[in-house]
Amino acid sequence: MHRLTAKWASLIAIISISFYSLVSQAADLPDFTGLIEQHSPAVVKITAVSKVDPTQPQRALPPDMQGLPDIFRELLERRQAPRDRGSLGSGFIISADGYVLTNDHVVDQMDAITVILNDQREYAATLVGSDERSDLALLKIDAKNLPTLTLAKDETLKVGQWVIAIGSPFGLDYSASAGIVSAIGRSIPSAHSESNYVPFIQTDVAINPGNSGGPLFNMDGEVVGINSQIYSPSGGSVGLSFAIPASLAVDVVAQLKDKGRVDRGWLGVMIQEVDKNLANSLGMDKPGGALISEVEPDGPAAKSGLKAGDLIIKFNGQNVNTSSDLPYLVGRTAPKSKVPVVIMRKGKEQTLNVTVGILPVSPQEAASQPAAAPAQNAPDSLGLIVVPLESSRRGGAEFGVVVQQIQPGSPAAEAGLQVGDVITQLAFSDIKSLADYTRIVKGLPKNEPQPVRFFRQNRSIFRSVIIR
Repeated sequence: MHRLTAKWASLIAIISISFYSLVSQAADLPDFTGLIEQHSPAVVKITAVSKVDPTQPQRALPPDMQGLPDIFRELLERRQAPRDRGSLGSGFIISADGYVLTNDHVVDQMDAITVILNDQREYAATLVGSDERSDLALLKIDAKNLPTLTLAKDETLKVGQWVIAIGSPFGLDYSASAGIVSAIGRSIPSAHSESNYVPFIQTDVAINPGNSGGPLFNMDGEVVGINSQIYSPSGGSVGLSFAIPASLAVDVVAQLKDKGRVDRGWLGVMIQEVDKNLANSLGMDKPGGALISEVEPDGPAAKSGLKAGDLIIKFNGQNVNTSSDLPYLVGRTAPKSKVPVVIMRKGKEQTLNVTVGILPVSPQEAASQPAAAPAQNAPDSLGLIVVPLESSRRGGAEFGVVVQQIQPGSPAAEAGLQVGDVITQLAFSDIKSLADYTRIVKGLPKNEPQPVRFFRQNRSIFRSVIIR
């Protein structure tokens, strides 16, 4: 009897130790409830719609189906009719007067954008500006005294650090998920096969479609990233998600607010990675740096003395460990800046002072960005500030004026116009100059719908506007 009691006593002791150990481990885990309660009111849900062009012809049925009975033919024709395209994402409020940050791919080429707050209030949003290369877009809603989130200017993330995401995955509003930072400074190939200007934060936080544009928090409640992409063979979360660093977003937001576009530094070089054998031939003891394979004639690099075969190992005081580091370092440098660039040339290290140029816009950006200098001081009766059309920003139009700013809630905003649209016709009159536009707008009657034709992304669109 005594031996049995001793065994039970030992077993109870082991169970007690295990239990208290589990309790102790649980106590060490972070509690996310306070952070989520405090900051989720500033997270928003975003819905966007690209409306069907009414002039777009409906696809005809194949010849072998033309003889179908009317009831079946009408059903097939309805299914083939062009439909509005929708987009769903997340975002967050960065200023109490209604500026909202989200991903460019959430609102790209969308005609109507709606921001839905945590308390279910809905606002029509105006696109202030977007940046395809960083996948960021800045929206504006007509509201005041809103809850806001703070972008961390100098986030010091470490691998293994806890992070939290809040967003609307698959439309499930204001869902929270947590995980850790898996890696920092990830370079991910862009959709347009051009240099990547974003050193992504990789996490294992559960991110799914609909989370795009939502905030990634550290445990202090600061936004350290903007959730942007996932890697998934299935379309859902497999523990590989990527966020845009908040420090990069701070500069992008400032430029979008100021001029509706982002200007980046540019060298005008083609670069490649360096392997072990190539490093040895260049006089390096290990692979590293960005090897210049081609220099654009008359570009900033050529004018500053950089040559094909030069190995860039340091740019403006920052180490270039791999070729993917260089585009980000150059891109964040203010155009026209003169910076030191350390290179290896013929096995010897030397420093050149390089004047950084401005990165040329892509054809897609040229069509969507407004011209730089405003030609009006205040919005007109349509709620627009427009500028003359420049030849480099035609977007498919032969003439017209470019929308530079849109007043939230205005007739133009209600009609679905966006920054960068090229207005070519208003009230059945062609607009071939800024003077034409000003004259026509002044003569528009109130409470009568007027047709407006504009170009967006090389596509002609008609809408109607009503001045109340």
